[in-house]
Amino acid sequence: MQDIKPKKKICFVVTKGVWGGAQKYVYTLATSLPKNQYDVIVIVGEGGVLKNKLEGKNIKVYEIISLKRDISLFREFISSLTLLKIIWKEKPDILHLNSPKAGGFGSVAGRLCRVPKIIQTIHGWTFNEDRKIIAKIIIWFFSYITTLLCHKTIIIAKKEERQIRKMPFIQSKIILIKNGLEPILFKEKDEAQNELLLHINKDRINNVLWLGTISELHKNKGLEYIISAVTKIEIPFVFFIIGEGEERNNLEKIIQQNNLENKVFLIGFLDDANKYLKAFDIFTLTSIKEGLPYTILESGLAGLPVIASSIGGIPDIIDNNINGILVEKTNTKEITKALEYMIDNPNERKLFGLKLQEKIEKEFSLKQMLEKTIKVYEN
Repeated sequence: MQDIKPKKKICFVVTKGVWGGAQKYVYTLATSLPKNQYDVIVIVGEGGVLKNKLEGKNIKVYEIISLKRDISLFREFISSLTLLKIIWKEKPDILHLNSPKAGGFGSVAGRLCRVPKIIQTIHGWTFNEDRKIIAKIIIWFFSYITTLLCHKTIIIAKKEERQIRKMPFIQSKIILIKNGLEPILFKEKDEAQNELLLHINKDRINNVLWLGTISELHKNKGLEYIISAVTKIEIPFVFFIIGEGEERNNLEKIIQQNNLENKVFLIGFLDDANKYLKAFDIFTLTSIKEGLPYTILESGLAGLPVIASSIGGIPDIIDNNINGILVEKTNTKEITKALEYMIDNPNERKLFGLKLQEKIEKEFSLKQMLEKTIKVYEN
């Protein structure tokens, strides 16, 4: 009789419980791992979206309300202590950490609890954000310490891989694994547009260009730059921003100041927002900091042409002027120029989308991501 290997318990930790790239990554792995090999639990911080989605898949979730992205010494103490207690109680075989704060607290807690394997995934180095040099140095130092404490570090973008390989004594810990997508049931163009129009109380908008993005309303997403860029567009258009976040009030002011209330719409959070992607003629992501964004992968799978900042792992996906257009971050003039080029060249725009779709299907499958990640867990 063949021996049955016991299941391994894996515990994912992510700082925020909203629905962004890191959260989608955790959800995808947590729900896709073979159930006969792994028992999965997830620890999430502030925000209930991820928790609700995971519990809908019958995955055990711990929510630490005090675990937030912003820094507070009292909250950090409570969060770290709570995280330590959960890990001690659950005694996972594998601890998989996502986002800087979860990585920092989790790697220390994992070592104290003697977790056999501690893994972190880098969804974009925090020291690449627009900060003062002293802050960047401090963040780099703690990122390095976290990497030392982890047994393995998964990198999702080549730029981040080059940066981490400059850190001493950690070369054997690093592995590059691209994010992967499972098939998406997209709504067809007319249906997707009609449903989005309901969110702005309009029945129909005829003969206009549809621009769109799916993005957390966060400073790192650079939404103010794309909003400024579209003020220069002369043809009729609408721009839908799907997502929610702390920058909403500021973005509303920018929209009002530029008299764009009838052109730029903050839709808010939509569950399964990616199914609406075919509503758009052009997708944009003008972030100032990214890892390897799922939204561009999803847009490519939908066959959309993309304009995006040349940062993080985006150049791993977009080959400039071949399957999309890359622009310098914060450069409003470049964004406007890219939009005008796509508007003036509809055939080229369509070709960008087809070539990007082909690349996503070939290189960014869920199968390759899952196989390589399981190999990290098992080796």
